[in-house]
Amino acid sequence: MTRQIRKKASMAQIIPVSTFDGVVFGATGDLTLRKLMPALYRRLRDGQIPPDSRLIGAARSDLSSEDYANTVLEHLRKHIKGDEWQEETVSQFRSMLHYRHVDGKSGDGFEALATLLDEQPDRIRVYYMATAPALYGDTCENLEKAGLVTEQSRVVLEKPIGQDLDSSRAINDAVGKIFAERQIYRIDHFLGKETVQNLIALRFANSIFERLWNADNIDHVQITVSETVGVEERAGYYDGSGAMRDMIQNHLLQLLCVLAMEPPVSLEADGLRDEKLKVLRALKPLAEHEVALSTVRGQYGKGAIQGRAVNSYVDEVGHPTTTETFVALKAEVRSWRWAGVPFYMRTGKRLPQKVSEVVIQFKHVPYSIFPSDSTELQANRLVIRLQPDEGMRLVTMQKDPGPGGLRLRPARLNISFEEAFGMRYPDAYERLLMDTVRGNPSLFMRRDEVEAAWIWSDPILEAWRNSTEGPRMYPAGSWGPTASIALIERDGRTWHEDWQDP
Repeated sequence: MTRQIRKKASMAQIIPVSTFDGVVFGATGDLTLRKLMPALYRRLRDGQIPPDSRLIGAARSDLSSEDYANTVLEHLRKHIKGDEWQEETVSQFRSMLHYRHVDGKSGDGFEALATLLDEQPDRIRVYYMATAPALYGDTCENLEKAGLVTEQSRVVLEKPIGQDLDSSRAINDAVGKIFAERQIYRIDHFLGKETVQNLIALRFANSIFERLWNADNIDHVQITVSETVGVEERAGYYDGSGAMRDMIQNHLLQLLCVLAMEPPVSLEADGLRDEKLKVLRALKPLAEHEVALSTVRGQYGKGAIQGRAVNSYVDEVGHPTTTETFVALKAEVRSWRWAGVPFYMRTGKRLPQKVSEVVIQFKHVPYSIFPSDSTELQANRLVIRLQPDEGMRLVTMQKDPGPGGLRLRPARLNISFEEAFGMRYPDAYERLLMDTVRGNPSLFMRRDEVEAAWIWSDPILEAWRNSTEGPRMYPAGSWGPTASIALIERDGRTWHEDWQDP
């Protein structure tokens, strides 16, 4: 059976997108070189991007197209490994690359960009904003002045959109003056992950789970997104944002929405986004006096990651700062389905493992019929791993094999997506970039979603600003401040911290 599944999976159909022109503003930045260009290369290699499409870098660096192509391929070498690197595809990819020296704020260089794009006026145009969000409005305005906004145009906005609700609205207003809402794609790459989409299938294609997916059966939910890296090249951006804006307000809240939403009427874009919006609006607001009890913010100090000594956050950014690199918090969804079920979220840098996972902790059986010496009964737990090693594990109690009485122990039912389906899946950016070309906004955030997330997040940020207590320190290589352990353990629960453990 496994062999048959793998054979079918390996024949998964790759549907090409239409020929398009993709323009990346911020073309020399880390996001473009580390994520976007490798994603586009892989889609070309798999035959999804027509080779007559054009990929146009746009940035303030004074480079020729030849210089830019060399830079892209140099970075591509770092991220494309083994048999993924195919000389014929590399040559083809290089021929698709162009570069124009532009300034999104002042408008310099947009005439040269227009000359290039107007060679193919009827093509789909994807404008990707891999820049600071403060530049989104000016860049879009300059696109319009240069006559580059067509009915076939889409604009992709990276998170976080703004620093708070007011700045988010200002950015969305500025972009919305130029592009219609249907043309605006607010990207959250977590929504493009295979496992996140499998959450939708898990819940709504399997009655065994959906009927248990409520407060009657679930004790609590954990969402953990941890990183071993520090801020590295992103220090300038990160120190003005912090973990709350960088991760919680978008990535983790979007995961919570997928976990907690009601069944949509259909899988069409607005059907999904309407239900996610309801979850965001159902989140219990945290008053200022509740923030200290329901949230923990931290900042990493010196320590060791996998045996390697690392500096503190302050050493990395080069100045004293109260920016948080870790957040743990307890959220509640005020609905009939979820009343009384806490959602614990945490994220941080310089933690022991790079892992993104969701834990659905079911309630204990109401009464045990088993002898006290048969082992302590553990409640069922569904662990959904987003990265690495994408898959799901369901922990159940089983009889320990052999004679000598009825002894129980927890055992795992494992599904590794790579082993089960025998193929590499496109990563999040690969999928979302292709959805943008297709004009499919299902996995992108609508404006009212972004604003609802800020409405919930802003009071937490405000309470932290008003607090006389800064972030709690934690050594690099630990699981964050000890207060984050107390946050969950005072409710009689504990963080799940090992994918291998039952």
